[in-house]
Amino acid sequence: MSTTSDQQPQDLRSNASVSEAQIAVDEVDVAALEPSRTEWVEPSIHQAQETLYRFLLEVVKQWPPEEVLLEFKRLFFYLGDTATSGAAQAVHQLVISNNQVAFKNTLKRACYILVNNWDAARQYKSIQELVRSFQEIAIAAPSISPSANRLKAWIEDFRNSQDYTDLKLFTARYEEQPKEKWVSRYTSYLLVPQYVDTKNPIEQREAARALSRQLKDRFKFDLAMYIAKSQSATSAEKMPKNPTALGDNVLMLIKAIVARRGQYSYANLAHIFINQIQTLNYQQFKQSLQKYLIFSVDHHSQFAAEFEARLVEKLEALYPDYEQRALSDALVLRTCNRLIEALTTENRKDPSPLFVLLLAQGNPMTLVIVLLKLVLICNASRSHLEAQIAALIRYYEQLPEQECHWVVNFLEFFNVTFAIHAENVQYNLVKMQETPPTQTTLDHYRIFSQMKPIIRPQPPEVSQS
Repeated sequence: MSTTSDQQPQDLRSNASVSEAQIAVDEVDVAALEPSRTEWVEPSIHQAQETLYRFLLEVVKQWPPEEVLLEFKRLFFYLGDTATSGAAQAVHQLVISNNQVAFKNTLKRACYILVNNWDAARQYKSIQELVRSFQEIAIAAPSISPSANRLKAWIEDFRNSQDYTDLKLFTARYEEQPKEKWVSRYTSYLLVPQYVDTKNPIEQREAARALSRQLKDRFKFDLAMYIAKSQSATSAEKMPKNPTALGDNVLMLIKAIVARRGQYSYANLAHIFINQIQTLNYQQFKQSLQKYLIFSVDHHSQFAAEFEARLVEKLEALYPDYEQRALSDALVLRTCNRLIEALTTENRKDPSPLFVLLLAQGNPMTLVIVLLKLVLICNASRSHLEAQIAALIRYYEQLPEQECHWVVNFLEFFNVTFAIHAENVQYNLVKMQETPPTQTTLDHYRIFSQMKPIIRPQPPEVSQS
């Protein structure tokens, strides 16, 4: 039984009477390059969309970026004010159809066609200018033309929508804000909902996945560099910036995580668990999963007892009709996803009671480790977990950092822990001086990191979509 494929799980709700067909949905591999699911549209609208996409794909590869951006503005901000009649007629057809949803989806895809191609050509400034154009451009004043007024209203709706907020994330790596909001440190997670949502255009999903990966890789590199320099005699002036908000405490945190080696490492415990559940039925799996998740939690505290009781309650309620069935990849994936929801947010809006309970105890590492254990036995749940983290960030983003410092601490612990357990980095502890075992502490060790290149399959070029 494999639980390590790079699947994108669906957002399926827990249902005791779930059908076998529904269970199978979680086995579907919703990869980032899968064609997006689109609703049916009128043939004339579909033809207009394809005409516009072909035009943009052609000019973005042949024209200078400033001319492409000017043409984009002419098409979408000034209806019909363009020499390229085919593309102009396509936009006009979308507007007169009075289908705002189709127009919004077309505008989104048009933006991401440009974003993807400019990103590939390293023309990052053009991406910034595209995003800023929605705020800076002087949209046409009220007109006697109903079509022009409708276009103006639709553009204003777009720039006040979540879709435009999502688009602005693609300038995060280029812009340094003097008073940066704390949520900007977690842009790599905020991008995840964009690429796991199959209703988004394929260009948007590709761009979101690529940027999220780049930001995560940059964090891992910056963290490794900071650790290496902070343990050397490097002067303060030459010290790289700490990429976390944990200060020097990040060194002790990493030592504590890496110190779990051998048979007690989280990866090894997950490997043992996977081997042990191969012949179990679903009920036995849930019982074993409970023991696996609470292993190493401090059992002497009242908090641990309450956490275990709630965890058992959640597990017992999951898919009771399947308890005597043989374990399958789909059941493992669904179970991990439901537990992730119970530990983070169950409605993608509000923090779950278990999330609040765990963090209220002042030890976010317990929650982080439980989430890590779930992903280590089911890597297909990773994207679902990161989408849940994005929902939590959105919930707290309006609060000043000092008013939600306990959530920020959790996010920092989460970020560092999952960076350490990434597939392309390895951390090791090396004892720097001989001391008796009874006197040895983590202070006697240094952290060494090694970046390991990984080979990922190359997606097809956007222009071929």
